[in-house]
Amino acid sequence: MAVVPRDFILALRQYMKSIVILISGRGSNMEAIVRAGIPGARIAAVLSHRADAAGLAFAAGQGIATAVVDHTAYASRAEFDAALEAAIDAHAPDLVVLAGFMRVLGADFVRHYAGRLLNIHPSLLPCLPGLHTHRRALAAGVRVHGASVHFVTPELDGGPIVIQAVVPVLPGDDEETLAQRVLAEEHKIYPQAVRWFVAGRLRVTPDGRVDVAGMRPAAFVLHCPPLEAD
Repeated sequence: MAVVPRDFILALRQYMKSIVILISGRGSNMEAIVRAGIPGARIAAVLSHRADAAGLAFAAGQGIATAVVDHTAYASRAEFDAALEAAIDAHAPDLVVLAGFMRVLGADFVRHYAGRLLNIHPSLLPCLPGLHTHRRALAAGVRVHGASVHFVTPELDGGPIVIQAVVPVLPGDDEETLAQRVLAEEHKIYPQAVRWFVAGRLRVTPDGRVDVAGMRPAAFVLHCPPLEAD
């Protein structure tokens, strides 16, 4: 088997987009992005604020650098944000991906990564921002639910939407069954959003919408319940 020279690998990396992923737990969306093998992307590091985050073991097993910035070691959110920012910037990222990162980040941190910070939220934004989205969707009696990938802004769950997936809310659903159906779609749309970013196809318009070069608007919905014929 041919051996690729190290110098060639290092030269190739200069033309790849460097990505840092932040997780809090098992990191299933991080895993989906890693497994997608996105052309032109290099997962430079996976970071967490918890040493027991299960996803760190997966990342390390893939040869990806990992680090922990323990939020409990800092007296304020600003101090934690500064430490996290330094750990991220050590990898000179083109893109920072929040993949189930369960810490609220300050406005200065968010502005530092403006236009290169993505998040995934388990609802069809702008509906149901915040926590417990599946429970709240069921309580509201909605017929459809889903997930949204968006650029992060200082407004919680309020940044420009890149892509959404829709799933039906079925009779007999509880939080767990609905969450699993949504999560399966998250694993499709998050790698897609990252793929578009890496390919340079995303543009935020002056009115706060996201255009994807060469994409028809209908393609932004990856799944939706079929309509019955009359």
